[in-house]
Amino acid sequence: MLNALVLVFMRDLKLYIRRSGEWATPLLFFVMIITLFPMALGSDLASLVKLAPAIIWVAVLLSLVMSLDSVFRSDIQEGSLEQFVLSPYPLSMLMFAKSMAHCVAMGLPLLLLAPLFSLTLHLDAMGIIVLWITLSLGIPAISLVGSIAAALTIGLQRGGLLLAIITLPLMMPLVIFGASGVRAASLGLSFYSEILFLAAFLLLALVLSPVAVAAAVRVSLD
Repeated sequence: MLNALVLVFMRDLKLYIRRSGEWATPLLFFVMIITLFPMALGSDLASLVKLAPAIIWVAVLLSLVMSLDSVFRSDIQEGSLEQFVLSPYPLSMLMFAKSMAHCVAMGLPLLLLAPLFSLTLHLDAMGIIVLWITLSLGIPAISLVGSIAAALTIGLQRGGLLLAIITLPLMMPLVIFGASGVRAASLGLSFYSEILFLAAFLLLALVLSPVAVAAAVRVSLD
């Protein structure tokens, strides 16, 4: 079972690496959002610092949602998704490996870039540390929950738009609590409740998402 999970994870990770457009486009989108806000706000430094946590979180969320369509695209094109369903291994665990491959390929570069680009928004040191913590909890949750929407829209025309409509409302609590925690840290206030909420959300996603993705894949293929 463990070997199957590793093989699926490594297979998807190699596919993401070979298709540079799959991960380069969301990264460029993230960079554009972060760099445009300082230009738009100009010399209003107070507003920029106040909005920085929300700007970064929204940019990360939109970049990841943009890339969710690629989770099952190659499997549909190659016909390998049906093989996953027919394999002797639990489909939920195989889908979990695919979600984690998306998280690493798409989310890890964003996790590394976000603290660097937060300097352009004049976020302080404590805010950057808490930003990294909240994104470390939020990005895997976005990949896991977003995989459910990706599975529901398999094979649909203009599925990307429907995918965004399904995913974005579910991710609003993550953005609210993530940005709130970073803002509280920058103001010297307690931010532990926000981190605990994000950790609980991630734990719930780890438990429920693989089962939901497997069920959605079966429904979409029927």
